[in-house]
Amino acid sequence: MGKTMNLTLKVWRQKNAQSKGRLETYELQGVDADASFLEMLDILNTQLEKRGEEPVAFEHDCREGICGSCGAVVNGQAHGPMRETTLCQLHMRHFNDGDTLVIEPWRSRAFPLIKDLVVDRSAFDHVIRAGGYITMRTGSAPDAHAIPVDKEEADVAMDAAQCIGCGACVAACPNGSAMLFVASKVSHLAHLPQGRVEANRRVLNMVAQMDREGFGNCSNHYECEAACPKAISVEHIAKMNREHLRAALKPTGS
Repeated sequence: MGKTMNLTLKVWRQKNAQSKGRLETYELQGVDADASFLEMLDILNTQLEKRGEEPVAFEHDCREGICGSCGAVVNGQAHGPMRETTLCQLHMRHFNDGDTLVIEPWRSRAFPLIKDLVVDRSAFDHVIRAGGYITMRTGSAPDAHAIPVDKEEADVAMDAAQCIGCGACVAACPNGSAMLFVASKVSHLAHLPQGRVEANRRVLNMVAQMDREGFGNCSNHYECEAACPKAISVEHIAKMNREHLRAALKPTGS
């Protein structure tokens, strides 16, 4: 075994949304520096279960930085201290022996807490249902170059399409804004010919749904971009704002 470390964990524990939450302190000894952050939580839960205590609830799935399931605030930073890194891809070697780690769930009115580090991110699903798709008939898979797309437009669209919907942008924003998430979905389709057909209706509906879900307004702190594990640019927010203004001034019903 390589380098190991001893850690003090202060983990948010809360039975459900109606219960009063608190930070519980746990001591972990001999944690492998090459373990991922979620593996470290697995070690903690194994120890808790051996003692007959309730394990810490946290979300995870692929553990490859793709699915967007995992997420927690570590020492005040969404997904922890490493840029462009999901919580599952964060490794303990980026911390020091003897460190104290404060681990909390995403904090947002639009993300009600379910248990411990798990929050309900259904609000994102509601926003997507409001317009984050195209309804044109696509038929069978088209040839690769059947619909020409300018490379610059395609590159910008792909940058936006990287969003995994983890919610770090919301957790990092002082106002709990979902603008980067919504903008990435709007901008992705707005830069492609397939998405232009319903562009006006899409941006109006998605922004309206975002507001109904209780997300805050953009505060221009750029914390969303800094916390995003895919480094999605706030330029997409500017794109969404332009799309929304154009649609609001000249609605087409499309």
